[in-house]
Amino acid sequence: MRGRVRSFFADLGPGLISGAADDDPSGISTYSVTGASFGYAPLWTALFSFPLMAAVQLMCARLGMVTGRGLAGVLRRNHSRWVLWGACFLLIVANVFNIGADLGGMAEATQMMTGISSLVWTPVYALLIISLLFWTSYRFIARVFKWLTLVLFVYIIAAFLARPDWSAVLRSTFVPHVEWSSAYLATFVGILGTTISPYLFFWQASQEVEEERKLGRKTVGQRRGATDGELRKSRIDVITGMFISNVVMYFIILTTAATLHAHGQTSIETAQQAAEALRPLAGNSAYLLFTLGLIGTGMLAVPVLAGAAAYGVAEASAWRGTLEDKPHLAKKFYAVVAAAMILGLSLDYAGFNAVRMLFWSAVLNGVLAPPLIVLVVLLTSNRKLMGDHVNSPLLKWLGWATVVIMTVAALAMFVTL
Repeated sequence: MRGRVRSFFADLGPGLISGAADDDPSGISTYSVTGASFGYAPLWTALFSFPLMAAVQLMCARLGMVTGRGLAGVLRRNHSRWVLWGACFLLIVANVFNIGADLGGMAEATQMMTGISSLVWTPVYALLIISLLFWTSYRFIARVFKWLTLVLFVYIIAAFLARPDWSAVLRSTFVPHVEWSSAYLATFVGILGTTISPYLFFWQASQEVEEERKLGRKTVGQRRGATDGELRKSRIDVITGMFISNVVMYFIILTTAATLHAHGQTSIETAQQAAEALRPLAGNSAYLLFTLGLIGTGMLAVPVLAGAAAYGVAEASAWRGTLEDKPHLAKKFYAVVAAAMILGLSLDYAGFNAVRMLFWSAVLNGVLAPPLIVLVVLLTSNRKLMGDHVNSPLLKWLGWATVVIMTVAALAMFVTL
């Protein structure tokens, strides 16, 4: 039994990291705003979004494994330049805004603990992340900071200590509730956008390629194709990562609903207000736990955001470059990483409220994701590219359903606005 458990965790990799990065500061803020604003009512979205996000990430993982290339690299060889660079443009816009929001969220939480202005902490975190990426590797960052993300599991304990109305919780979990209002629809788009994010599509495919490079498969010819066993391991990895991501999502909404919403605090504008949800568990240490969780997820997610942008541009331009290369071997790749960080950092000095910026970055992801999902579904349904590993009918159906649901939700949001 112990051997099987050890083997199970040994097989986890890109999918687990993607799931951890998915619960970034933008996600935490979006889920906190959701629970505070609407109580238990949106809990059903955690179950609803899980098969959709898992299907999209599975398609991206299979694309990288079977073709031996990242998403942008496959687009460059199979679509026109305007499709390729249109996809990269959507990725860069979403990622730069997300980087700015996540850096701002980390800085705001740190200000809450230290009293030092977030405008001081924002460049500190940006420089720290750039330095770590340039002089170590993303794997080192993930190995160190993934332990801080475990703090997020305190939301599970806090949810029980807050003594929620369990009958209302169960009803809201299994009976969908939708309100025809701009606030509710924007929140729904934000939930979909932070769980089904454009940067994770590019990241997942590129990291599957990185895993094969680690095995000594340096050329595309050596990487092309995948065995049923390799695809099965990847499926377990991705589904596990997405499941953990949605468990955290569910309990953040539940905790904030049982604490903030239940006591009349339905609008979150500051990190302090979001941290209050943990007070039933941690008391005066709630701010510390919240800050550690936000910093940990930010240190995982911001490099993924900058890295995904760099992978996309490098593959589209046929440049050399991965986060495992040293900067002097991939100057253009790391120039994109630095540019994405600097552009994101500049947004934090534009006067946006940090919590609202985190929330609206998730909404932006929800609006920009559908065109990219269309490309992913078309590519992974192409027998010339995928051979016998084209999408199953279920996977294809879930992919198109995701496109339709996210598009309709975004249109409904704009109509109600």
